[in-house]
This record gives sequence, C-alpha cells and structure tokens, in this order.
Amino acid sequence: MKRIFPAHAYSEAPREKCYWPSTIETPDYPAATGDVHADVAIIGAGFTGLNAALHLAKAGLEVVVLEAQTPGWGASGRNGGFCCMGGSAASDQILKLQYGEDARREFRLAEVESTNYTRELIAQHGIDADIHSDGETLMAHTRGAIKDLERTAEKSERDHGVTSTFIPEADLAANGMRGPFFAALTTPVGVALNPLKYVLGLADAASQAGARIHSHSPVTAISQIGGFTLKTPGATVTAKRVIFATNGYSSDDLPGWMAGRYLPTQSNVIVTRELTDAEIADQGWSTNQMCFDDRFLMHYFRLMPNKRMLFGMRGGLFSSPRSDARMHATIRKHFEAMFPAWTHVQSPFSWHGLLSISRDLTPYTGPIPGMKGAFTSLCYHGNGVAMGSYAGALLADLVQGKKPSHLHPAIMQRPHKKFPLGRLRRATLWPLYAYALIRGE
Repeated sequence: MKRIFPAHAYSEAPREKCYWPSTIETPDYPAATGDVHADVAIIGAGFTGLNAALHLAKAGLEVVVLEAQTPGWGASGRNGGFCCMGGSAASDQILKLQYGEDARREFRLAEVESTNYTRELIAQHGIDADIHSDGETLMAHTRGAIKDLERTAEKSERDHGVTSTFIPEADLAANGMRGPFFAALTTPVGVALNPLKYVLGLADAASQAGARIHSHSPVTAISQIGGFTLKTPGATVTAKRVIFATNGYSSDDLPGWMAGRYLPTQSNVIVTRELTDAEIADQGWSTNQMCFDDRFLMHYFRLMPNKRMLFGMRGGLFSSPRSDARMHATIRKHFEAMFPAWTHVQSPFSWHGLLSISRDLTPYTGPIPGMKGAFTSLCYHGNGVAMGSYAGALLADLVQGKKPSHLHPAIMQRPHKKFPLGRLRRATLWPLYAYALIRGE
C-alpha cells in the first residue's frame, strides 16, 4: 500500500488511549476466508461504507464489507462526535466563484439534510449513541470574530432556513459558557454523539439486514476483468461493483486513481476524567452544547453527559511516538488556557486520527473515472459524521444505477483534482500550520 504518512499513523498506537472503546465493546466480526462472492464489495467499515452497506442490503443485494481492522477503527470511531453541518472547507465566495450561486446554495441545503438524515437513521434503528446538544455553538475567540458570528447567523437564515441564537459576552456565564470568549452563536442543527456507539450500531443494522462484515481483512490488491477481484490475506472476493470508503486511511494505489486526490491530516482529541459538580462550577462551563471556534487550527469541545470534558484540536502533520507526545502537550496547553480552573484535571484519554481534505476543499461522491462499476466518497474536511453517513446513502443509490433519493449536490459530483508533489503533498500544509501556530490560530 502506498500511504503518505509514516506507518505509525496507521498503527494501533495513535488509537491506544482513545476514549470511545472504553464505552462499548467491538463485536468480533470474522475475517474473510476462501472464495467470497457478492454483488457489491465495500472497502472500509466506517460511516460511509456501513451506510452504503445498510441501504444496499435492505435493497436485496449481496453485500460484503472488507475492513482492515474492525468497524469504526479509523476516523469514524475516533472523532469528536460532532454530527453537524459541514463537509466543505471552501468559503461561500470560493464555492460561488467555482460552481455558481445555485450550486453553492444547493450544497448548503445538503449540509442540513445530512444532519437530519443521520439523526433519523439513528432513531430508526434504535442506536443508543449518547446524543446531546441542541445544535452547534460557534464561539467568538476574539472581538473581531463577533462579526463572523453575525455573518454566520445571516447565512444560516438565508441558506439553511434556520434561525440562530446570538449570545452576547454579558450572557455567556449565565448560559454556562464562562471562558475566554466574547460571544457565541447557537445554530439549532445537529447533535453531539458517541461516534463509536453510532458506527457499531450501523454495523449491527447492516449485518441484520444481510450485509456480511469482515474484520481484519485488508484489501491488498484489486483487478478488474468484467467484474472485480479483490485479494485479502485470507480470501479472494469477486464482486460486480465496488465501493472505496477509506477516506483519510486510503492508499494511493488502491485504486491508482486515488493518488494525489486526497490529503490526510490529523485531528487530536483528549477526554478528561469525570468532573465534580464543584469543578464544573469553578470553571463556569456547564453547557451541554457542542462548541467550536473559528481558528485555522480549530478547537472543538463539549461537556459530555457523564461530566467528562472532550477537547479537540486540528493540527499535526508528523506521526511518531515523539510527535504524538508533543501534540498531546500542545493540546493540553490549549485546553488549560481555555479552561484554567481545570489545569489540575487529568486527561487520561488522548488520541488522534486522520481526516481527509481535497485540493478543491469539497467532498466527492460518485463513480471513479475510468473504472466502470467502481465508486467512492471522500474528503469531508473533518465533518464526516453527518456528511460521510449521508454520502453512503447516496452511493447506495448510485451503485444501483438509481437517481439518489436524497439531494446529491452538483458540488459533490465533480471529481477531485490532484494535489501537487504527489506522495510528498503533506508539505503543502507545513507553512500554513506553522504560521497558524505562531499566530495562535
């Protein structure tokens, strides 16, 4: 496999101290063995792959899911659990310039539809995902950022048809949001959840519907003569069609079209021990809202129902035990600066995973050019809980030759351009990350 991060990033080490596996036991799905036949083979058992598997199995197709580790082992089971609007890192101005106003607005509508789809799916299948938070709250970390909140509120009203609630600085403490902030804006779309409970609930639902899920079955080679033949260490899988749903854990040679069309980057999370009521009162942060700021290296955080604080931060372009320790020290420093009353509170859980960005700063969901019968969806720019789930439903229809039953924005139908520098493309982010760290952004 041709992956662009060191092997450490794809090992168990970055996940070793992840909080989510302590909350639920991962079922032991068997590895694929012998000759396996299916209508559709899906590579990757995360939000996208399992949503596709669930819908395809319900439609009566023979589906096999091949996962290199276990369901949710990658980004789907180790993210911050923000089921919210997103998927693109491009501004409205960029989207309008590149795709036109109608396409921009269509994509913004799909953001809302993706969160609604995910919530309805969870409810439909009775998945206990520890849901909380009434939408998402954007925090102004500078006085200048207050203007951004005002623009965001106007945009949500115009594009999403929802009314946001502005909280001025004087009212933050009364709303349980005491900290180094100057205002907040709550948009009532989306929820916070336990991502591993959600993804394992999906796996169970897909399995109950008839999909065959195989853990510890990495695809090492694929060929196409009529249909597809996929090789794993223990099996030969033949399928009429195939879905690549590996996102940040993709390989540049499976298939070759992937090369240079996605850029993995790290997102880092810590979770504290359970806080006491007195500690919560000392800091003055008691809201159950999922919150984030608008820095380049964004912070995202939420007090979970069990009184543990989750704090995440983008950044990290290197992968080794030393760089992991350095990133943990950095995220603790940012956490303590934001919540100084909790400097003594231990964070026994600290981990990171790979999200994926595209050169176009937009997701792609559709067929792989030049590879008839193959499909993919990738690059959700750190917002894969909702958009990655939604994309799986879109793929299920596309694989069957159907017009998607959900809105499939034109922006998500344009295949990604390649990054420069090939396998060295991580270097394109180093100057930006260094500049952001220097500025404290």
